[in-house]
Amino acid sequence: MRVPRRSVFLLAVAILTILLGATVAARGRDASTQQQAVSWRGLVGEPRSAVPSGQRMIVVLHTPSVAQRLAKVRYATEPQERSWTTQAYAAQQQVLTTLAAAGITVRPDFSYSRVLDGFAAPLDPRAVALLEHLPEVAGIYPVRAAFPSSVSESLLSTHAFDATSGHRPDVDLPGYDGRGVTIALLDTGVDLTHPYLRGRILPGLDLVNKGDDATARSNPQDPSQVEHHGTELAGLLIGAGGPGGLHGVAPGATVLPIRVAGWQTAADGQNLVYGRSDQLIAGLDRAVDPNGDGDSHDAVRVALLGVSEPYAAFTQGPEAIAVQGALDLNTLVVTPAGNDGNAGPTFGSVGGPAGASGALAVGATDARGMQPRVRVVLRTGLNVILDRYLALLGPVAPSQALTLRVTTPRSTNDLAGTSSVDYFDRKGFSLVAGRAVLVPVGSDPQKAALAASRAGAAAVILYGGALPPGSLRVSEDQTAPVVVAPTTAAVQLLAAQRAGLDVGIAIGARKNVANPERGFVAGFSSRGLAFDGSIKPNVAAPGVALATAEPGLASDGSPLYGTVNGTSGAAATVAGGAALLAQMRPDVDGPTLNSLLVGYAARGGAPPVGVGAGTFRIGASAVGEVVAQPSTLGFGIWGGPRWHASRTLVLRNVSTRRLQLSISALSNGESEALGFKVVPDRLVLRVGRSARVKVTVTAPAAPRTRIVTGVIQVAPLGSERLRVPWALSFRRYSANLIPRVTISKRSFKASDTNPAVLTVQAGNLVRDHGLQIQPVSRLDVLLYTASGRFVGVMARLRNLLPGSYSFGITGRGPTSVQLAPGEYELRLAAWPTLPLVAKPSRAQVEFQIE
Repeated sequence: MRVPRRSVFLLAVAILTILLGATVAARGRDASTQQQAVSWRGLVGEPRSAVPSGQRMIVVLHTPSVAQRLAKVRYATEPQERSWTTQAYAAQQQVLTTLAAAGITVRPDFSYSRVLDGFAAPLDPRAVALLEHLPEVAGIYPVRAAFPSSVSESLLSTHAFDATSGHRPDVDLPGYDGRGVTIALLDTGVDLTHPYLRGRILPGLDLVNKGDDATARSNPQDPSQVEHHGTELAGLLIGAGGPGGLHGVAPGATVLPIRVAGWQTAADGQNLVYGRSDQLIAGLDRAVDPNGDGDSHDAVRVALLGVSEPYAAFTQGPEAIAVQGALDLNTLVVTPAGNDGNAGPTFGSVGGPAGASGALAVGATDARGMQPRVRVVLRTGLNVILDRYLALLGPVAPSQALTLRVTTPRSTNDLAGTSSVDYFDRKGFSLVAGRAVLVPVGSDPQKAALAASRAGAAAVILYGGALPPGSLRVSEDQTAPVVVAPTTAAVQLLAAQRAGLDVGIAIGARKNVANPERGFVAGFSSRGLAFDGSIKPNVAAPGVALATAEPGLASDGSPLYGTVNGTSGAAATVAGGAALLAQMRPDVDGPTLNSLLVGYAARGGAPPVGVGAGTFRIGASAVGEVVAQPSTLGFGIWGGPRWHASRTLVLRNVSTRRLQLSISALSNGESEALGFKVVPDRLVLRVGRSARVKVTVTAPAAPRTRIVTGVIQVAPLGSERLRVPWALSFRRYSANLIPRVTISKRSFKASDTNPAVLTVQAGNLVRDHGLQIQPVSRLDVLLYTASGRFVGVMARLRNLLPGSYSFGITGRGPTSVQLAPGEYELRLAAWPTLPLVAKPSRAQVEFQIE
């Protein structure tokens, strides 16, 4: 488990440097949703390295955005919206002018006016300190890194890719193909020339390199590496005319690509594919106003985010405000839940902005009906130590039975087989050509399998871990079948070989068997809850081995196709379904579209923390007659025998008939510990009308489980039932949110160049039946004199993941005026994210100005 690298700040001055994308957790599988403990480590998601923010911050202003104004009046003309846009920019200019009057020049990278009013810019410490004290400023937030939420499995030519290649989600509305609906794709660049996409994709916008062309870019440090994620998701959305009848979910829709992620420099100086939260918000701001004229009447109907901020399931902050703003402007925002697997049991591993209440967050399931397997026999002499059918990890299978000699790679750097040179001797001759090679799974099984195949191995036998069937990337130059053998058998075989015994491996022909994991939550799919205790993800959809386009051409000149794993692939499936539904029901708004897609999912047996309301089913959504806001609920944390909590649902009739509704609250087990009161529990709704329903829960005693989940069920007479999933936690974590505070020197002279360093460990990681993240909603650093007189706020940081944060104490006060010699105190307070847990953690440290 890696926690965020230390972030550095200057006090009196605030933030100096932040390293982004710094939390990576162990991946695992929940026994309640998985059949076998397998690992997707190294198989899903882009590599994550520390990413320097360049002192970038997001400044949110109190002045309402276009979306916030529209939410109050419900309708506005085009001139009104342009006027609101102008007012938002004017408010930002006023703040920048105030900074300039203090001698601080700020040049925003992005200015936002539609989904929120604010700007993103590199801010020096003096600017942050001054902004914190301006009444126009609602908050200042760190910029985070966001990474693509899937990885390609195979890269095959058109001729090699056939009707059996990859999984094709069964998402279809007969007679509808998404025609007339525009989907904004916020991701890496897209191969605009790919014939699978041609004619249905617009030139788009590039917010990474600031241009009007969203073409997939090559890595400037290695031109052979091309951004692929945007092309893959575009294919899942609108692809048509592919090999073997392959097509996307909504082939008649149009995609507006907005490049919010791409090749950018990581902290180690190497280029990495990632985006930033300020770029993501800028993408949403343009998705609701594609022509950039300040009027949002041309907002796209659906926005698909292909990137995710790891573990950042914050429900307040600029990303959440932007998502809600887009929804208020009639744009449904579909986001991946994240690829960090199981965590919890309270806060899980959901990424940002999937935690936002307005986001339709999607988890991934394995919907493949069949799995390819081969019979593998391992022998030592005449003794058979393994005779079993093993799952193929990729699409390559032997065309006939193979009997092979066994070899192993050498170790040139750490674990054997991790480097391509491990498969060759010092003279450059292959050690594995024509043989079966046994290789440890290691941290990057894809790299090891590909290197072995390129060295001429006839088969690759991995050992030392369990990997999901069909999970490996395969390129045209990989021809060796890959399986995972039980560790015990592999080690026994290697020991016999070292002892000089005759050993061998036989591999039979491919055999397709029923997929035992069909319908289960994929092991990599992030689980909830969000940081306010609400259910996330909202829904789940197929996200394993999805067939789609890949950028570029094969060696024979034909377009490339492949398969992908990840929650962004699942999100693309749902976004395509949203386009079909928007075409079928053009009168529904963004919130209604959200509720229809979530509330009519197939419930199944998986817990809501993995699938939300259930598995996405477009047919039931198409005939839904009632919708609810919000689409998921959180009742917070149980507070004792007299505790109770109430939440309000707004139900609306979106049918063409009067509805008689029956509303009830259901729980998944432990129901005797809970009491529910639904008022009203029966009502009649006329066409287009809404009604508020209050749901109150009581619990005289805590059950054995830490979290109880269930659904609020809304049953129209003679129609499909709507379900709103809910969660209630019965474990109040007492972890200290400021477990450690140190200062490098207690007594020092004031100095801007040689400050004392205050190091704060903020947030916490608790292991309790899984990894439990304890984030910080707000961290205040307050300055007092030794006599207890309050001097001012030195720094205020928001939405912090667990990690170490450092501040330079220069000897200046909150207004940048040098402090008088004497003794002082820094008092720290850190608030948790759950809204009803108001008690902060506190700490203090003393220092003296000489």
